[in-house]
Amino acid sequence: MGRANYFWIIISMIVGILSHASRARRWTILMEPLGHKPKYNNVFLAVFIGYFANLALPRLGEISRCGVLARYEKIPFNQSFGTVISERALDMLVFILLFFINLALQFHLISHYVDVHIYTPLYIKAEEAGHAGLLKWLIVGGIIGTLILIYVFRRRFYHLNTVQKIREMGKGLWDGIWSIRYLDKPFEFIFHTIFIWVAYFLMAWIVFLSLEETATLGFNAGLAVLVFGSIGIILVQGGIGVYPAIVAETLVLFGIASPTGYAMGWLLWTSQTLMIIIMGAAALLILPLINHKSYGFRIFSSQEDF
Repeated sequence: MGRANYFWIIISMIVGILSHASRARRWTILMEPLGHKPKYNNVFLAVFIGYFANLALPRLGEISRCGVLARYEKIPFNQSFGTVISERALDMLVFILLFFINLALQFHLISHYVDVHIYTPLYIKAEEAGHAGLLKWLIVGGIIGTLILIYVFRRRFYHLNTVQKIREMGKGLWDGIWSIRYLDKPFEFIFHTIFIWVAYFLMAWIVFLSLEETATLGFNAGLAVLVFGSIGIILVQGGIGVYPAIVAETLVLFGIASPTGYAMGWLLWTSQTLMIIIMGAAALLILPLINHKSYGFRIFSSQEDF
């Protein structure tokens, strides 16, 4: 962190703010078919309050930002929350698409990593135990056996809570995406969706420029960090601890030493988290001030109040 060029880190934070500004506009477009046209400033600040709240508890952010609009824009909570579900569904679809694009582009690197760091150590241990010849057959047999069991007992699997949740999530994903057809500005909505994910990519790639060892990394490295790093944020609240580790292991694929990879991971996580904390705290202070004509600040405004 002492050697990093913080000019690029600040630029990355500005790009992050722009991505959330675009997300606020996209959310506004989603609410227009419901007959609501909230003030953009309130939506923008609500988005940052949501991300700020997500640092504390999972999914608290979605509730918080909908609560902000319920208070300051009088938008029913259930309606705004429904638009958030649609928004998240589309983002999940984009993430899945990027995940498979990343696998296709990095397949040779990922397969080499699995061979060197997973398969070869297992093979050496099996060879020491005198069972090297069985390892391949065990792996192949395990995969085939699992697929057969899933096929044979597929009807029983449907009743498992986990499977039902996955199917419900899939249905919600489809319903959320299909709702786009009702939008008044579908092309602007698609533009902001693309811009948001391009900005996410740039937030990582720009920080690469802050260290001499990572300054030459290109598109493939940025995409890999975006995809695998997002998985870490999904699995662990805020990605704390696990995000730098995932970034370090990802950059190993591109010839970056693990200590440098960890440094880059912490630079990425710290800059993104600091941006959310600064903007989220500022939003909490600014929101009641710009809405003071309608809410709060009615101290002794009448004799009855006095």
